[in-house]
Amino acid sequence: MSLSRTLDRRAALRLFAGAGLGLTAAACAGPGGSGSGPSSGGSPSALATGGAVKGTVSFAHWRAEDKAVLAELVAAFTRQHPDAAVTQDISPSADYQSTALRRIRGSKTGDVFTAFRGAQFEQLVKAGVYAPLTGTPLVDAYQKNLIGPGTREGVVYGLPYQLVFNMPLANTDALDKAGHTSAPRDWDGFLQLLDDLKSKGYTPIAWPGGDSANAGQLLNVMVMNNAPGDDAFTRIESGRYKVTDDWFLTTLRQYAELTPYFQARATGSSTDAVTQLFAQGRAGLLATGSFQMAGVRALGAKFPFDLVAPITTTAAEARYEGVFNTTFILGVNSASTVQPAAYAFLEFLSDPEHAGRYADGTGQHVTVDGVEYTNADLKAVSPWLKRKTLLAPRFQFLDLDIRTAVENATVAVVGGTEPERAAEEAQRVIDQKRA
Repeated sequence: MSLSRTLDRRAALRLFAGAGLGLTAAACAGPGGSGSGPSSGGSPSALATGGAVKGTVSFAHWRAEDKAVLAELVAAFTRQHPDAAVTQDISPSADYQSTALRRIRGSKTGDVFTAFRGAQFEQLVKAGVYAPLTGTPLVDAYQKNLIGPGTREGVVYGLPYQLVFNMPLANTDALDKAGHTSAPRDWDGFLQLLDDLKSKGYTPIAWPGGDSANAGQLLNVMVMNNAPGDDAFTRIESGRYKVTDDWFLTTLRQYAELTPYFQARATGSSTDAVTQLFAQGRAGLLATGSFQMAGVRALGAKFPFDLVAPITTTAAEARYEGVFNTTFILGVNSASTVQPAAYAFLEFLSDPEHAGRYADGTGQHVTVDGVEYTNADLKAVSPWLKRKTLLAPRFQFLDLDIRTAVENATVAVVGGTEPERAAEEAQRVIDQKRA
């Protein structure tokens, strides 16, 4: 089926909020919200921005799939600033998560660098690696309600560049064949969708249970309506909530219900393997997120995309339709010897025209204000920019060992462990970490 198929064909699926869940058009915390955020006001930054734009800027990040698009942008930047150069220092995401601080500290690499929202960003702020951006005009280039994850105590340290939706990516041709042109409104409806996909020969959900970086993406939407509050994972880490509480046990039991719909050997599956399964048109849903769209296209997929989040409650009880995240937090190294050039490169990436080129080329929405998208896939999922969405809760964890224990409980359940036992084992790890 052609990618040029009109969006009206998917109206029922993409615009189910008003008629289905009866929710407002935009969450205060979501990308469609109008909430305020940090501005360029306040004390000036000590960042050197006014010097000569020269020298070689090392750009440290984890998005190898963005290398070619970024290389084009680097070429355009150096045409504007012929005395400057930019090299990309790319590590796999798991390695970047564990080694970035050691490599960036002291500016051995990463004059401009990125950070994951949550634990890694907090770690880098505490280490003093960021040159604060408060007081620079750069901050005003971004949508204020989306850059909070790069701010601490009113100081802007970094600017989240990517806006992604951490929820299952859908093959809407498969959904059509299964008889579903509207999104499920409740848990029973979601299970019915999976049954219908399975009856048509599809793997209903491709889930990378063996990849710690992405296995937990599904958890974001599994708890968004089950949790008693938006900060539930923060409360688990602090000890105010436990994973043995009823709401989380409900979530684990729902993972058990999903188990027959995952691919074989799901708990050992890599992201590459399930992405390939989905790209081949053999799976209805890919349980990672919108950030996989470009990768799926690169594998030759021709079918149209949408996003479908499981609603784990009744329609009346649901507070959110999906989840989003703002990440890939860009910053300038406080120890960089080429700060004017590093700042100029960050400024270049933050121009709406250049940010649009990045977005269209990588299949990722951005937080820069005023960007217009031409990428067909970005346009297809753009209605989610105005939906009632929750900031992805898994990144509330600042202790990665605690986050891993919680996420491992879901993997254990899919592997056959009783939910109560999986929760108890996870809680023991959490209690030990907090002791």
